[in-house]
Amino acid sequence: MKIRAAVARSPRDDFHIETLDLSDIQPDEILVRITATGLCHTDLAVRDQMLPFPLPAVLGHEGAGIVEAVGTEAEGLTPGDRVVLGFAACRNCPQCDNGQPAYCEQFTALNFGGHRPDGSTCLHSGTETISSHFFGQSSFASYAVVSARNAVKIPDDVPLEIMGPLGCGIMTGAGSVFNALHMQAGESLLVTGAGPVGLSAVMAAAAIGAGTVIISDPLASRRDMARELGATHCLHPNDGPLPDQIRAILPKGVSCVLDTSGISNVIEAGAQALATRGRLAMVGVPRSAEASISLNILHLLSLGAQICGVTEGNADPKSFLPYLIDLYRAGKFPFDRMIKHYPLDQINQAIADQHDGKCVKAVLNM
Repeated sequence: MKIRAAVARSPRDDFHIETLDLSDIQPDEILVRITATGLCHTDLAVRDQMLPFPLPAVLGHEGAGIVEAVGTEAEGLTPGDRVVLGFAACRNCPQCDNGQPAYCEQFTALNFGGHRPDGSTCLHSGTETISSHFFGQSSFASYAVVSARNAVKIPDDVPLEIMGPLGCGIMTGAGSVFNALHMQAGESLLVTGAGPVGLSAVMAAAAIGAGTVIISDPLASRRDMARELGATHCLHPNDGPLPDQIRAILPKGVSCVLDTSGISNVIEAGAQALATRGRLAMVGVPRSAEASISLNILHLLSLGAQICGVTEGNADPKSFLPYLIDLYRAGKFPFDRMIKHYPLDQINQAIADQHDGKCVKAVLNM
């Protein structure tokens, strides 16, 4: 069938809206008519080849839509179901069996391979092969072929057009608070970076009754949004060393730090702001694969600090997305306030607006 899609053809180039051929589904797959999909920093990192993925390609990994067809071996879904599309996982390895599909032994191959496990791609432009199955979905398109394992059925009473970002960025921020930092009511949180991931962490912290919630970001518009969503303090990075700014608010340091920047000196500063028995989680993708951090060992030992990296919020979309939807329904997780909608053919404008701080979370409508 013919579909419309935004194609990434070369690093740092605009996306191109093209008509492509989409092949038939395999027995374990479903065909999803995409309603809307979020625009994530990871899409741009891949387009620009900071993260490897074969180009030309259809990217997009925060899709939501309606199931149009179901393969003969696909289970749990029927045509007409409303779904959010998560990342791909084999669901058979020890990490998947342990409830940690983000650390699936086949994660890289399934999400960054550019094709199905059997090596085939479902997208072509005439005789030209277009890489597909980005995060198992390639949802910058009017239709997507997806493994049924990736799809999470959602209720009929929530707006489908805003649900896609739950499948990655929002899940990552909230999941880092709930599943990686294991924050408790009354604890304090510093979030470095007030993009969609950071603001989702702010909402999650507010939802569990955190005490002091601090955000650090250079953009005034994002600091304002953070305050609206539950931050108690909003800092500008240029107003002084981050540890000093934190200890002016919390003299004993902060319980938890979530870094969404991927910037080495920001992560190091966050570690210096930790309280005794503090925890620091890192989710930001660095600009270089060689990026590293330097931390004082005796300082970490004396604090009993814990530091970890986090992928996809340490979450299983099958169980975690329904939990986030319940929080949204209860008015405790108003992620919709971050979203601004664009038609697919304005994807390059959406990227520019997101970069310039004119919107926090761009969502592309098909």
